[in-house]
Amino acid sequence: MPARSAAVAASFPIPRCSQMAANSSFSLYPECPPMGLETLKIDDFQLHASTTKRYGLGAHRGRLNIQAGLYEDDLYDGAWCAGRDDPLQWFEVDARRLTKFTGVITQGRSSLWSSDWVTSYKVMVSNDSHTWITLKNGSEDLIFSGNREKEIPVRNIFPVPVIGRYIRVNPRSWFNSGNICMRVEILGCPMPDPNNYYHRRNEVITTDNLDFRHHSYKEMRQLMKVVNEMCPNITRIYNIGKSHSGLKLYAIEISDNPGEHEAGEPEFRYTAGAHGNEVLGRELLLLLMQFMCQEYLSGNPRIRHLVEETRIHLLPSVNPDGYEKAFEVGSELSGWSLGRWSNDGIDIHHNFPDLDSILWEAEAKKWIPRKMFNHHVPIPEWYLSKNASVAVETRALIAWMEKMPFVLGGNLQGGELVVTFPYDKTRTQGVSREPTPTPDDHVFRWLAFSYASTHRLMTDASQRVCHTEAFAKEDGTINGASWHTAAGSMNDFSYLHTNCFELSMYVGCDKFPHESELPEEWENNRESLLVFMEQVHRGIRGVVRDLQGRGIANAIISVEGIGHDIRTAADGDYWRLLNPGEYRVTARAEGYSFAIKKCEVGYEMGATRCDFVIGRTNLSRIKEIMEKFNKQPIRLPVRQLQARRSRARRLGT
Repeated sequence: MPARSAAVAASFPIPRCSQMAANSSFSLYPECPPMGLETLKIDDFQLHASTTKRYGLGAHRGRLNIQAGLYEDDLYDGAWCAGRDDPLQWFEVDARRLTKFTGVITQGRSSLWSSDWVTSYKVMVSNDSHTWITLKNGSEDLIFSGNREKEIPVRNIFPVPVIGRYIRVNPRSWFNSGNICMRVEILGCPMPDPNNYYHRRNEVITTDNLDFRHHSYKEMRQLMKVVNEMCPNITRIYNIGKSHSGLKLYAIEISDNPGEHEAGEPEFRYTAGAHGNEVLGRELLLLLMQFMCQEYLSGNPRIRHLVEETRIHLLPSVNPDGYEKAFEVGSELSGWSLGRWSNDGIDIHHNFPDLDSILWEAEAKKWIPRKMFNHHVPIPEWYLSKNASVAVETRALIAWMEKMPFVLGGNLQGGELVVTFPYDKTRTQGVSREPTPTPDDHVFRWLAFSYASTHRLMTDASQRVCHTEAFAKEDGTINGASWHTAAGSMNDFSYLHTNCFELSMYVGCDKFPHESELPEEWENNRESLLVFMEQVHRGIRGVVRDLQGRGIANAIISVEGIGHDIRTAADGDYWRLLNPGEYRVTARAEGYSFAIKKCEVGYEMGATRCDFVIGRTNLSRIKEIMEKFNKQPIRLPVRQLQARRSRARRLGT
């Protein structure tokens, strides 16, 4: 697209560096990682600009991949935009210590309504913010090629690294129908400085010996194999199906009896990568499986208890096709959406049937419980047809969710710092956001808080917002529909179609953090990942049996005052997540009488045992006998019938 330069810039020639040196990763020198504009390691006070159009377009908004609010109000716009469009404008980063700068990454403005981006720029460095040195191409100022549209990031590597404390990006030309607007990331390595208190105070170091890097599909599969070989007695690798391009969707099971459902033992799942470009969750699950294997072998009592009392499933890459697209481009360059969707263009996380509307319509017609249950809502026929717009990955997930008696699950996503819980769809039609609680709202809020409160950053009120929402002020959690309505989410489907309570963990502002950030991100999330798994043991559990002691599958467990039931698994065992308190619980099954118990849930970890024994009803026995004889009158043997007749005659005489 054509670009314009101010008249001042047109009065002298503009020398440009070669494409190889400026707009690629080619360099004779090692490339430094991002300094952290996107990940918020660089705080707002380190960002400055020559002028600003308004506060919402200030320097603090000039961060790579930052997203504007829907209405682009005065507080949360999608870039730094200069107050004037001339070549005297600049965007500045204060590294707060001497830094070796090796490159710059730029984007245009995130906006539904505006088209603004910079097409070329200079770079300057300084040690004191007063005297500036411009990067040179020989004797002339070096001009870097910028963006050609507003979303795809462009990386420019300096021919030679430069050292300074401050770095400025000075736009020289910009899209002819727009303004000077930029989102930026700086590549830089801090120089050694043992006296720099600020850096030491904010440094996060992990002591875990794990494989902190991004893994391709083949590398992921190999890592899972290594974990399995290290811990063969507690792990099992399996796949739940294939992606659109034929890649297997691998999961690893961690349990003291892998491959078996043990009666009385709850099943838990973590999934990640439904949006293929949100890769942090994928790597966190790969780190988690390594960590649990190592800690189990070393005798860590907490991990041993989790493994021995829980059947854990980790599915690190729901959308491997999308991930491979983002991985090929690399961190910082995949933008906000490359690889998000499946190969056939479907958002997997929101590709499930909209059971919310089916349930709410049934409630409005007063069909519950007479014509329809308040749980295990069936999938509509149209969704099951081959012509429905359903990703193969979604179908594989549904089959997996129906097969395993999961109790609790979390899907790891990226781009924010918050935990969301159902419902994800607003009950009022046409409303984009409103609180829409489930009957288990108190339980969901506790589950969400258990993750957020143990995360290093989610509940830190001083933490800068990732984009537009200050979730930390709300304890790092939010009802999904209160954030933005979304029909057909995995969370709502799991709650309404199965026994599993599912939540979404948005584990970092940066969807695809640089490899160097992974140790810190692991430290941010490690305790949360473990604490949330432990919540599967909160509430009541037990077995529903008949009078002969046999487990009854598909029995309904109801809790008085909560309009959502769950069902027993194949062995008659069940798990019902509940907060501390005393509950009146009913167990019933088709053809059986019902039983009621008072079950008390304490504050200590560990579900309260609450078993039930229920007998067959007389009506069910009669029906069973009738079906046994094909619904015909019972015919007695001839001798027995003759004896009855003769006995009747004697009595009659």
